Amino acid sequence: MLYNLTPPISKEVFGVDPLLVLFIVIALTFDFLNGFHDSANVVATAIASRAMKPTWALAIASLSNLAGPFLFGVAVATTIGNEVLEGRAVTVPVAMAALLAAILWNLLTWWFGIPSSSSHALIGGFVGAAVMGYGIEVIEAKGMEKVLIGLFISPLIGLVISWLFMRFTLQVGKAASPSINVFFKRAQWLTAIALGMSHGTNDAQKTMGILTLGLVAFGVIPSFEVPGWVIEACALAIALGTAFGGWRLIRTMGGKFYRVRPVHAFSSQVASAVVILGAALLGAPVSTTQVISSSIVGAGSAERIQKVRWGVAWQILIAWILTIPFSGLLGALLYALLSQVL
Repeated sequence: MLYNLTPPISKEVFGVDPLLVLFIVIALTFDFLNGFHDSANVVATAIASRAMKPTWALAIASLSNLAGPFLFGVAVATTIGNEVLEGRAVTVPVAMAALLAAILWNLLTWWFGIPSSSSHALIGGFVGAAVMGYGIEVIEAKGMEKVLIGLFISPLIGLVISWLFMRFTLQVGKAASPSINVFFKRAQWLTAIALGMSHGTNDAQKTMGILTLGLVAFGVIPSFEVPGWVIEACALAIALGTAFGGWRLIRTMGGKFYRVRPVHAFSSQVASAVVILGAALLGAPVSTTQVISSSIVGAGSAERIQKVRWGVAWQILIAWILTIPFSGLLGALLYALLSQVL
């Protein structure tokens, strides 16, 4: 894939391009907010089922998010940064507009306590900015197909796996005494670590892809290859964001679907970790928010279909549907502004 290697015109200060510094700061800010926004995904069920105290849950999730990006490669980053757009559309204004659009959408949905997809917001902003600047023909069909399949099919897979695993768990444990809840609580220390690592692996790589794409556009690196310091910076940023915890969203994920018990938390965490980590290894970006939410719904409905508050699930589904078009519109508007400024 060829890239637009013409860096934007900006004045260097002490040998450092301030626009490059600004771009890196914006990328890492998105990564931080991704962790902050999506911390609910990792810890909500563990907290709601009383398996962990909030402080411990966020600490484990943060450390797991930090470790994940170092362990499972950069396949998702390559998909995001190298396979979605033609080279002529890979420019700094496009990348910056995508990041700012995703940041604004994340802040808006966090404020109203609505779980939404940072991944959808980033992809929507990315595509909206590119189409505004270069037309719809710059979208690489094969790469976009991989992205959309990952984003839209993974929640259904998460729901089905969680439903099946919950049914299996209920069947195996139906003759057990109530003390089995002790096992489900303790087991969540392992499943929470696995879920945190899968979240860090998939979500941090999205920022890695955009950031590396920007470095290519600035001419800092000659081709798309994720530098080591980018992996380290993105892993640290998402871990710090997770540590602060988006409590508005934790309340929604942990309590508004239904009353989460240890068996629901354990089942949904296992299913979510399997889907998210599997997708990361295949290079398919997925929405951790969608996968974990659908897994929570799957676990509850496996016990009793009426258990789930479907009105809440419907509201979240509407937010998911709106995310890509609204962030795409934001990306297009921001690109129109940034292309004039830059």
